[in-house]
Parts: sequence; C-alpha cells; structure tokens
Amino acid sequence: MLALYIHWPFCRAKCPYCDFNSHVREQADSRRFVAALRAELAHEGERLGKRRLASIFFGGGTPSLMDPDAVAALIADARRLFAPEDDLEITLEANPTSVEAKKLVAFRDAGVNRLSLGIQSLDPAALAWLGRRHSVGEAIAALERGREIFPRLSFDLIYARPGQSVPAWRGELRRALTLAADHLSLYQLTIEPGTAFETAHARGEITLPDPDHAAALYQATGEEAARFGLFAYEISNYAKRGAESRHNLAYWRYHDYAGIGPGAHGRLSRAGARLATRRHRVPELWAARVEENGHGSIEETPLTASEQAREMLLMGLRLTEGVDLARLARETGLTQEMAIDSETLRAALAEGYLTWRETGRLATLPEGRLRLDALLAALVR
Repeated sequence: MLALYIHWPFCRAKCPYCDFNSHVREQADSRRFVAALRAELAHEGERLGKRRLASIFFGGGTPSLMDPDAVAALIADARRLFAPEDDLEITLEANPTSVEAKKLVAFRDAGVNRLSLGIQSLDPAALAWLGRRHSVGEAIAALERGREIFPRLSFDLIYARPGQSVPAWRGELRRALTLAADHLSLYQLTIEPGTAFETAHARGEITLPDPDHAAALYQATGEEAARFGLFAYEISNYAKRGAESRHNLAYWRYHDYAGIGPGAHGRLSRAGARLATRRHRVPELWAARVEENGHGSIEETPLTASEQAREMLLMGLRLTEGVDLARLARETGLTQEMAIDSETLRAALAEGYLTWRETGRLATLPEGRLRLDALLAALVR
C-alpha cells in the first residue's frame, strides 16, 4: 500500500509562523514545475511498480494556486502508474481567498474528492496577526462552498495564540464546527526556527500561553469537538467516525509513502530495506535536477532497525489507537526492551500517561498527550 504526496512550493506570501518549504515568487514558470512534477512522478512509478495506491495529497505551499488542469494531469498519471484503490482519497490543500475559492468546482472535476482549507482563525485580528490574506467572510464562504462541492471537507485552525482565553477559543471553535466539517486539524501555535515569529519571540514581542493555560485550551478543544461528534484520533486531528485522513494515517501508522516535488520526504520499502528519501528544497534547483536526472533526490538512505523503531514509536504514539509493538518487533527485529526505556514505561503507565489497549497496542492517554514531547523524549530509545 502506498500514499503519494505532491508538493507545490509556491505561496502568495509567507506566513510568519510557517516553517514549511514554501516560497514566494512574483513569477513562477508553472509549466516548467508541473512538467517536472510529472517527470518525477513517472520516475517513481517506474521504480516502484504497480503498488496499490491508497491516497494522493497535494500540499504546499499553496496547491490551490495550481491550474486545475495540472492537478488533473497528475492524478491521471498516478492512476496509470500505480494500482489505485476503488475509494482512492485525493486531498488538495486550499486557501479560502475569493480568487482560489472560484476554482473549487474545477478541482473537484479534476478528481479531488477531499478539500483541506487553511482557515487558521475566525477572528479578524488574529487572521491579520497570523499573516493570512483572507477575511473571516471569505473563510465562511469557502467552508460553505466546500461543503456543497466536496464529499469530504477538513479545515485547520491555530489556537493557543497570545492572550487567547478559553471562552474565546470555545466560541471560535463552536462557530467553525457549526459551519462544517467531518475533519478538523487544530494546532497549538508553536514558535518554529527560521520564522518571523521566532525573531519576534526572541525580542519579547510574542508571549505564548503558559503550560497550564495551554492545557486548558487543549482540553476545551476536545470537549467542543466531541459536542459535534468529532473525536481526537491523533493529538491535533479530530474526525467523525470513518472521516479520518487516510493519507495522514499512512504517516502515523508508518506505512510507505512517496513524496515528489521540492523538499518532499518519503519512506519507501525496497529490496528488503526501508529508505528515507528527500528532494532538493529550492524549487528551481529541484526542477533542474529533475530535467537532468528524472528526479530531484538529494538523499536516499537505508534506515537502521533502531531508526525505524524510533520513527514508528514517535509517529504512532501520536495516535489514539497507539502502536502495535508486535508489528514493530516483526519489522525491525527489536524487542520492546530494546526500543523503549523500561523504567520510563513503568512510570508512565503508573502515572496514567500511557496504557495497554486490549489489542496489545501501547497508547497515550489524555494526560500523556498534554506532555507528549517530554514523554517521548524520555521513553523512546
């Protein structure tokens, strides 16, 4: 089973919190970059063969800036190169500006069946502070239009913003949940290296909520989502039953995924090894490599058993379902004691941070999710 990620690196503006591989270009040669994406996809198809394809995800950057015909061509290529599942999930990330919202029907006709909208906030002041180029009205209109056009709809919000109260966040989240959707990605604001917010934070211009207040906001998030029938299946993602993102589950469950486009990463099983793949980050240099070699790879490294076990635990413990340690042992050859610090595990189970599911999975409980980063740092060898 394979998940396919396609990266479109261009944005109209760089948001101050964003550390993704996104680039602002006054003029980008779209035809060149689409041709390079198609060539790199053909290269992956040739070497991977007719693997079963479970999902396609157009991410970025801002893939809703793409021409819908280009999206249609890439989807058609993927369907021809691989063996698509009957219910192939095809997601496209979009910004809710009026210009991009006008293209939604064309993206559906191109084959997209799941829309992910980057709303980020329904508070006008917060939108401006976050550097978003859409208004609250445009966000609401895009949610309503997206719900009419696509069978599946998700959107993102950012919370734990400076000065944000629990009642204000509950009200904002309730308003959003009333408008849409079967899936939500709700992210606590973090200060990422290399961003404008990192510079502002170092100057003392940004103060994030203290841990207790952040925990209260996180708890309120789960409570409000549950009121609308959405459950937390991953630490930052909430969905109605059956509406989970199959593409992202491939990452968290540590299945194979191929990444094409500038800066895209992948994890692929080939010839008895599991490979970590990475493309060149700079769009123009990546395109030149593709034009010369058929691909823009700068790294394809076999992962050791310990590296695989570590990644499987770091990703899988984000999921409410947890990690199947029997599978970990089968695929890596490592026992539980070799992959996990036994003393930390005993303490985390006793404190109610972790639990054993009836299925034999090790899973994180709500109290553990509040301190997940620290827990994983101590637990995973």
